[in-house]
Amino acid sequence: MELILEPCTLDDAAHLAGIRVLAMRPSLERIGRFDAERARQRLLVNFAAEFTRLIKLDGVLAGFLVLRPQDNDLLLDHFYLHPDFQQRGLGSEAIELVLSEADALGKIIHVGALRDSEANRFYLRHGFVLREVAEFDNYYLRFPQPSPRRCE
Repeated sequence: MELILEPCTLDDAAHLAGIRVLAMRPSLERIGRFDAERARQRLLVNFAAEFTRLIKLDGVLAGFLVLRPQDNDLLLDHFYLHPDFQQRGLGSEAIELVLSEADALGKIIHVGALRDSEANRFYLRHGFVLREVAEFDNYYLRFPQPSPRRCE
């Protein structure tokens, strides 16, 4: 099975907003803040195809992520897997591709996660450190890792 990140187009926006709603629903319901239309609009209002990548597994759309430039760093603005593709290690595969890219560029990655979301443990497992706790979200960053040197 092959996981790849592909560019997206503006035509993908509505479908990706639907994936976001499905992926966020359990976490938002736990805190009594689920509103499907609001969740959809939070993606669509600032949708930028040029920073959005489709996460595909053997050619099937499994999710997406948005990696935006932010000052001299990168912002992982959205990262969602459709519920049918969660808990299979695909998120780890996808984030490792992003981390490798950021490391090669020497960029810090910033990300926010809903405070009661499973995403918090995910980001900590992948080398992010907690930067700030807000009312509803936790904010993390990950510093670039030097590439291992090889002796030849």
